[in-house]
Amino acid sequence: MAIACPVGFDVTRLKQEVRQTYASVARDPNGNFHFHRGPEYAARLLGYDLAELKSLPQIVAAPFAGVGNPFLMDNLSPGGTVVDIGSGAGMDCLLAGRRVGPEGTVVGVDMTDEMIERARAGAEEAGLDHVRFEKGDINKLPVDPDSVDVVISNGVFNLAPDKAALFTELYRVVKAGGRLQFADITVGVELSEDARNDIDLWTG
Repeated sequence: MAIACPVGFDVTRLKQEVRQTYASVARDPNGNFHFHRGPEYAARLLGYDLAELKSLPQIVAAPFAGVGNPFLMDNLSPGGTVVDIGSGAGMDCLLAGRRVGPEGTVVGVDMTDEMIERARAGAEEAGLDHVRFEKGDINKLPVDPDSVDVVISNGVFNLAPDKAALFTELYRVVKAGGRLQFADITVGVELSEDARNDIDLWTG
């Protein structure tokens, strides 16, 4: 399985396309997109608790476009430090914030202004002062080395053009004994060169 884009791939354009796609989701979560969104989808297909999602500010739940449920893998400990890479509108961050409690810290990192705006508004509405959101590149996290107990991610690794570099960055920030809990899309066959060079396939 390829862990990086083909040589000559336009990574700058890829990031622009990804940013534009998810900015559109933030502006209109009910728009015409080819991927599922929202709390009902998350509960029906991904194992989230619908009652819990309905208790969240809908400004964060409506644009949710994850592909799995990182919370099914293991519990988050009260007082822990959690980083969500590609945090979007912040639904998973708010759930993590409830789990680690006010003694813990949750940091969501995303590159899309419109998603960050929703996420910050949602955290304020939910009264989760220990959950914050930073604009940034997931390959250059605004996080100190060896400071994170758990990194979560939901449908973001598949968008990363250099997955080896991303893993290197995650190992930089995770404490000894820390862990990664992420859900993502995989394929069971090697993709053709044409497919790997198709921006539209990357951005979905």
